[in-house]
Amino acid sequence: MNEFRSANILLPKDADWARWAVIACDQFTSEPEYWKRVRAFAGDAPSTIHMILPEAELEGDEAAAVKKINTTMQQYLDRGVFATCPDSYIYVERTQLDGTIRAGLVGMVDLEHYDYNSDSTSAIRATERTVLERLPARQRIRQGAPIEFPHVLMLCDDSAKQLIEPFAQMKAALPVVYNFDLMEGGGHITGYLVSGEQAQAFDVRYAVYRKDCDSRAETPVVLAVGDGNHSLAAAKLCYEAQKAENPGAALLSRYALVELENIHSPAIQFEPIHRILTGVDADAVIEGLEALCKAPNMPIQYVTKEGTGTMLIDSRPGELPISALQTLLDEYLKSNPGQIDYIHDDDTLIALSQKENALGFLLPAIGKDQLFGSMSQTGVLPRKTFSMGHAQEKRYYLEGRKIR
Repeated sequence: MNEFRSANILLPKDADWARWAVIACDQFTSEPEYWKRVRAFAGDAPSTIHMILPEAELEGDEAAAVKKINTTMQQYLDRGVFATCPDSYIYVERTQLDGTIRAGLVGMVDLEHYDYNSDSTSAIRATERTVLERLPARQRIRQGAPIEFPHVLMLCDDSAKQLIEPFAQMKAALPVVYNFDLMEGGGHITGYLVSGEQAQAFDVRYAVYRKDCDSRAETPVVLAVGDGNHSLAAAKLCYEAQKAENPGAALLSRYALVELENIHSPAIQFEPIHRILTGVDADAVIEGLEALCKAPNMPIQYVTKEGTGTMLIDSRPGELPISALQTLLDEYLKSNPGQIDYIHDDDTLIALSQKENALGFLLPAIGKDQLFGSMSQTGVLPRKTFSMGHAQEKRYYLEGRKIR
């Protein structure tokens, strides 16, 4: 049975879509005014803002917020807010800020085939290290929730473009289930219902893709979590707890709704996230890092107020520069002073590295043909390895599914 499959998807019947759809809870964490605008715009209308807890609001009364979220979910169910699309997928086209269209397919993954741990050999894996401290709040919301709403973006390594891309040619024959502009500059989004024969045809294509993955490696990465891994990890933990309490039971919580996207889509761009150390003597750090290396073989570009340079560090076969560097920095900072930060833009990194007691590292973007292979060889990548698009382009909550 495929680890990605169709689901009984919930959509609001008569919602004001612009008020209904809200961006992922882990965005704009330092901008509480963003979330104030969202709440003011949604008002009392049915909206996913009433069923999530933005990370920007975690400092408030969490217990009261969780209770209100779960109560709202049940009220929406009782009031008949939702219509069910049985045994279906939703084909999604998201128009991004630059006008490109990012295509995806909403379905559910089997959490039995997902493991977020660093040494995972499961079919579904996290791309980056999971920060366990970020899970409890998400667990507390989900463990009492009757419904889930995903902001998880799942990646497939489909260079043949056989899974999602065919829907673009058949969309004229598919029912449109939503078509609107997302709030707060999120661009435009259109969703098409995929059911019946079209859903079955996708399942056949996925089985072919799965077989191809199996031919590449003994324990292949079939699907990789591109965004939303901490929410998926919380779903996994809640499912495992319910499974332990209900041995042998068929649990709705075994599955989690996600949007599947093809890493080879031209609309998906990986941007590097650079590293900078502050409160350090740059020359001493470089000397200390080089002393930790035993067989340096990978060039890493660094920036200081004196200019740029290149150093060689240790790396394993198939290891990406970011993984090799982060391992080295973590080891160095265990016994030396300094603070690490993560910078998205090249020019910003260079400017910050001109300051006193700073040392920046300019990292290359990850090639799309590198990610899955590197994960198969060396495991999950460090946290903040890459960024997929701008903050406004992250997934909005739209579709739901019962988990109880």
